[in-house]
Amino acid sequence: MRAGTLLDGTGGPARRDIAILVRGERIEKVEPARSFPPPAGAVILDLSGKTVLPGLIDCHVHLTGELKKGWEWEPVTRTPIDAGIAGTVYALRTLRAGFTTVRNLGDEGGASVPLRRAIEAGLIEGPRIITARRSLSITGGHGDDLNAFRPDLRLAGVEPLDAGVCDSPDACRAAVRYQVKYGADVIKLLATGGVLSSGDELGARQLSDEELRAIIGEAHALGRKAAAHAHGTAGIKAAVLAGIDSIEHGSILDDEAVRLMKEHGTYLVPTLMAGEAVENLAKSGEMPEFAAAKALAVRPLMQQSFRKAVAGGVKIAFGTDSGVTPHGRNAHEFELMVAGGMKPMEAIVAATRSAADLLGRARDLGTVEPGKLADLVAVDGDPLAGIAVLKAPAAVIKGGRPVDLGRDEGSRPGGRP
Repeated sequence: MRAGTLLDGTGGPARRDIAILVRGERIEKVEPARSFPPPAGAVILDLSGKTVLPGLIDCHVHLTGELKKGWEWEPVTRTPIDAGIAGTVYALRTLRAGFTTVRNLGDEGGASVPLRRAIEAGLIEGPRIITARRSLSITGGHGDDLNAFRPDLRLAGVEPLDAGVCDSPDACRAAVRYQVKYGADVIKLLATGGVLSSGDELGARQLSDEELRAIIGEAHALGRKAAAHAHGTAGIKAAVLAGIDSIEHGSILDDEAVRLMKEHGTYLVPTLMAGEAVENLAKSGEMPEFAAAKALAVRPLMQQSFRKAVAGGVKIAFGTDSGVTPHGRNAHEFELMVAGGMKPMEAIVAATRSAADLLGRARDLGTVEPGKLADLVAVDGDPLAGIAVLKAPAAVIKGGRPVDLGRDEGSRPGGRP
């Protein structure tokens, strides 16, 4: 393929008029086009009027659900089969939006695992999925689906291990083993309260030091990284000190939290879109009473903390919390990151090289280099001059194969069929 401009994901300067030779699913050569004529028999993909980047990576999605009216009742009305079927639609929207890899941080009943398998088998189209299955929570915590329901209510056939609920170090180790046994590539824990859960405070710490160490230690022992949902300062610091690989949201950072994250090399995955979305829903009266006040409070805290993290040199990886927002609109996060103090190139690196590093996939993903998987996205215009152009890919390539971006208006990236 011939790229008019190449941003290779390393953060280096743009390169003009570049030829990229793809053989099978991997990149074989990246050379100036003038010195590298196409090999005999090569299929030519002319992107000479486009800017080409590595396939984008979203480190925080919920690919089997989407926030809609009545979502608070879904634990007792929606099955994992419903979630998996919905995921086939959301996966395609995400891929068409230029995101060729995602980290799925929480689902219903492990629905993301068969979704991942179906994509890998070529049965459906979607991004590469690295999934946590269920998030791990304390009883009554952010991930306890039965908060505020009657005490004798139980979900048929669902035991605590299935639900991701654990209340001691030993129970938490067992919960990690259970998620890994049934297909988890990464472990997600809930270190603080959240916006969309009933009965908990946004910044309140959840999971003890011993439980955090048990979860993170067991995840690492089994070759998995661990991600912590954490809004409140105490929970953020405790997770960092326990060895967490990434803090999700990081809404209430103080100077000490920034220092600890930098010292420990902990990534922040900011999910600024989620803060914007819940604030808008609360202002329009569409948020349940138990979540509305938290939704209004969280966005300004997230914006302030993101600026603090950027200024403090914390490692940042791109993540949206899509599912809270409509799938396929992931690239709006770039606009919020730039508005929050990142340079456009820094935001792009957060969604390419840095994201691949966080996921432990830097050998295959994140940059346009020989040997890497041929996951690429092309856009019209210059994202360094206007980051919003990333919201409308002109071409998406996954594993060396062009993706059909859809034939009707509703199925284009960001559309709602």
